Amino acid sequence: MTRTPFPLVGAQLRTHHPRRPSWLKLACITAAASHLCVASAQAQTSPLRQVFDAAWAMQPEAVALATRQAAASAEQQAANAWTPWPAAVELSNQTDRLNRNVGMQELELGVSVPLWLPGERNRSQTLAAAQQRALDSRTAAARLKLAGAVREAWWAWQRAAAELDAAQAQLRTARTTATDAGKRVKAGELARADQHQADSAVAAAEGLVAQASAAQAGALQQLAALTGLNTSRLIDAHQAIGDAGGEPPPADTSEPGHAALQALQDSAAASEAAALLAATQQGASPELKLATTRTRSAAGEPTQQTWTLGVRWPFGGSAAQSARQANARADALEQQALVALERQRLSTERAAAQARTEAARAQLAAAQRRAQLAVETRGFFEKSFRLGETDLPTRLRIEADAADAERQAARARIDLAAAISAWRQALGLLP
Repeated sequence: MTRTPFPLVGAQLRTHHPRRPSWLKLACITAAASHLCVASAQAQTSPLRQVFDAAWAMQPEAVALATRQAAASAEQQAANAWTPWPAAVELSNQTDRLNRNVGMQELELGVSVPLWLPGERNRSQTLAAAQQRALDSRTAAARLKLAGAVREAWWAWQRAAAELDAAQAQLRTARTTATDAGKRVKAGELARADQHQADSAVAAAEGLVAQASAAQAGALQQLAALTGLNTSRLIDAHQAIGDAGGEPPPADTSEPGHAALQALQDSAAASEAAALLAATQQGASPELKLATTRTRSAAGEPTQQTWTLGVRWPFGGSAAQSARQANARADALEQQALVALERQRLSTERAAAQARTEAARAQLAAAQRRAQLAVETRGFFEKSFRLGETDLPTRLRIEADAADAERQAARARIDLAAAISAWRQALGLLP
């Protein structure tokens, strides 16, 4: 049932008083427009989106996201620095006080500055940028993966709720039939056995309601555990909109940038950048040294000062460095292979999701047609039963068929909405 927000405001707009001042009418129109804008803004956020946002807020990836972004920013700052590592200060003092004690002293003060290897700084910057993109895409992929779990739990709850509604409707119909049968039994038109059959149908319907109620409560609890929301808030979010929280069919069914595929591509790019950087880093970083030395040979002798400018350049590499290069190259090759497999999987999943949506749409049309016919038939036989033209077993059979048809129609509506949601998931779209 569609709910009309702010009915009082709508009544004010429909009521016209000829003596009402123009400024008052303008104020009413302005207030109504503002209320409608607020209602429209609230309607834009579907209950499924609200549930997804609540679920994402409690995920470990969301909790650690700010810290990881700060780490990625620090990596970029380090790659843009003039030196691969901070400079170091060296201070040494040499004296003969412990042996000769003639006043000899040598004081040295120096600065050691590490240097980038040829091409190392550019490749470090490339790696830092690739890691930042990989972090963003991994976050997007984690959000999309969570969206799939939320959608699955949401539609499981909606199916259970639809089953409960159908069971309750069947129970109401069974009670009505039992009441009508009781009237005919008292009138002597039906036997006591017929009353027992009607009461048995009521008991069976009550059992279905209990079973459906337990299933609905379990599905709701699972959704609450996933999102961190209490059950009353979930029910309020669902009832505030007045529908099952369905999503619109995707407007663009072309191949979009899927978050999972983008995450693998960015991860492959980061692995390739890491492999290139590892190939550049053949050994430890060279160092530039600038030092000054003040020397005195004995007490009373003049002090001499000298300057030193030197370069420290390590030779070759090590087995550990070769292992790091091989592992980096292997990671890059593995990520590239995963990208190809993921692209093929997503293409198949999109086609299958679209086909399931079309099939669900056809099933819904057939189920609605059957439900319409079954309900009309039930009305005919209900009237004829009250007139004594139809026996009780026939009416029970017709009512069971109508209840099953209504249940199938409700389930088909949920299945179509879930299929559209799964189709959007396959396209990489969030709720």
